[in-house]
This record gives sequence, C-alpha cells and structure tokens, in this order.
Amino acid sequence: MTEDNIVFVGKKGTMAYVLAVVTQMNQGAKTVFIKARGKAISRAVDVAEIVRHKFVNEAKIISIITSTEEISAEDGKPLKVSAIEIKIEK
Repeated sequence: MTEDNIVFVGKKGTMAYVLAVVTQMNQGAKTVFIKARGKAISRAVDVAEIVRHKFVNEAKIISIITSTEEISAEDGKPLKVSAIEIKIEK
C-alpha cells in the first residue's frame, strides 16, 4: 500500500473526496483505500457508495476494517477514537 492510493476523509464536502477517489482510479490505480476517524466515518461510507453507484460502476468494496485508535487530546490525555478503512477496487 502506497501513500498515493489512500484518501483520508475529514471535514471537506463529500464530493471532494469522491473526486479524489475517482481521479486516482482514472489515473490507473486498481485499489484505493478510504480512511476516516470519528465523526468522518459516515462521510467515508458515503464516499465509497457514491463512487460505486454513480461514477465507477465496476468498483467493488473488497474489505472494511474497523478499529480504535488512541490519539492525544489537546490537554495531552489519551483519547480513543473509532477508525475505518474501506478498500475499494476497480
């Protein structure tokens, strides 16, 4: 897995991430990983579904991995957040 075929979903609009995934697939990437944490998880699922149903009809979701990551809060205390990784293949 190279850094090139990973799309990290954050606070931007859903279509910005859809465009990123579709662009990578059009440039020859067979597999793209969509990753998100916390509140962005639902947006990541939306991205995968929009890519599959509206833009790249032959794309398939190969795997979905959920996990819990520990990050440092602003006050330095450890904070656990949910994470998801969706592997989508053309």
